[in-house]
Amino acid sequence: MFKGLIGKKIGMTQIFDENGAAVPVTLIEAGPCYVTQVRTVDKEGYTAVQVGFGEIKPKRLTQGELGHLKRNNLSPLRILREFRAKDIQVKEGDKVDVSQFKVGEHVDVAGTSKGKGFAGAVKRYHFRGGPKSHGASDRLRAPGSNGSTTRPGRTYKGSRRPGHMGNERVSSQNIKVVVVDVERNLLGVSGSVPGAHNGIVVIKEARKQ
Repeated sequence: MFKGLIGKKIGMTQIFDENGAAVPVTLIEAGPCYVTQVRTVDKEGYTAVQVGFGEIKPKRLTQGELGHLKRNNLSPLRILREFRAKDIQVKEGDKVDVSQFKVGEHVDVAGTSKGKGFAGAVKRYHFRGGPKSHGASDRLRAPGSNGSTTRPGRTYKGSRRPGHMGNERVSSQNIKVVVVDVERNLLGVSGSVPGAHNGIVVIKEARKQ
């Protein structure tokens, strides 16, 4: 069965389980979402569900985007995402919300990580750094050697060096659902999920559970 939602990361809090232990929780405003298109093997060559989230003013969308949504009498939606699914039990125009998930279930949450700008190799890749003593006072944040000498006589592509850090698509896999509030469209998951406050995230059934 298709399980998937688009949401907005609200922030972190904590709850106490039945043993009195504090559990860190990320709250996500998940949905309500609307099924904007159902892709089939006959027409597109694969099965998937396209879902929309976040109502906005019509002038924010192109005419093509508005026409795509008007086919099913849907309001203008800001975010569209596609979920691959084999057993599709929804129709175009249907509303989907957090009720499809249950407490104790495991999900994957994908989002865009916080951008950190240009960062050195020690921060970016957790390098240990050089010694602080024996005349090497300026080597603490240096990456160190990055290859051989005559052979290959160059630095390999993809080597871990300073550069842009963050602002990448990241997935938190197999995290537990601990709060499901249908009335307020809230989904609480154990631990952290990628992204900043108010960042858009995609929630779907865990692949590795």
